[in-house]
Amino acid sequence: MSLRINDVAPNFTVDSTAGKITLHDWIGDSYAILFSHPKDFTPVCTTEFGAVAQLAPEFEKRNTKVLGVSVDSVDDHQKWKRDIEKVAGAPANFPIIDDTSLEVSKLYNMLPADAYLPDGRTPADSATVRTVFIIGPDKKVRLTMSYPMSVGRNFAEILRALDAVQATDGVPIATPANWTPGQDVIVALSLKDDQAREKFGELDIKLPYLRYAKAPAK
Repeated sequence: MSLRINDVAPNFTVDSTAGKITLHDWIGDSYAILFSHPKDFTPVCTTEFGAVAQLAPEFEKRNTKVLGVSVDSVDDHQKWKRDIEKVAGAPANFPIIDDTSLEVSKLYNMLPADAYLPDGRTPADSATVRTVFIIGPDKKVRLTMSYPMSVGRNFAEILRALDAVQATDGVPIATPANWTPGQDVIVALSLKDDQAREKFGELDIKLPYLRYAKAPAK
């Protein structure tokens, strides 16, 4: 069964380019993003990990740790990092998991239970390992995105989604379509109008069930 929003992210202990990592301990009180890839030394994945390297300061500002998952060895990852850094013009300092055992890929339902890595495999053998998981400090899955092999991820959207997750975390609000930080938010239906005004100030009521307010400061 697929992981669902608010499921506890499966814990694991694996080797990585930063040494041994136990996921829940590594996350600590931060948010975390897992970016998974089907194979090292592949073109789309190289551009994507390059984008992650370039955005390191943005993730840090958001108290978010980044963890790469690729079903190759740490030795391969270390060599691949040189290519990533050449393309990105930035250091790829985030850890990349050694998932040659497919333990993480299967824990996160990216591959069937009987999947294995054949000799001379191609990226198509693990093509479904193309997923983003945003995990909260409570270790629960907050958001997932899955992509086909041919579609490179939009990291502006991933950052926007992370901002929306953090803005609404523990607050009775939601974000409307195409929301970006600084824009108004939607008040949850659990609050009556007077309760919403007391909590958020003036309301912009478009419909009885669609009420906007200024985003509360975090």
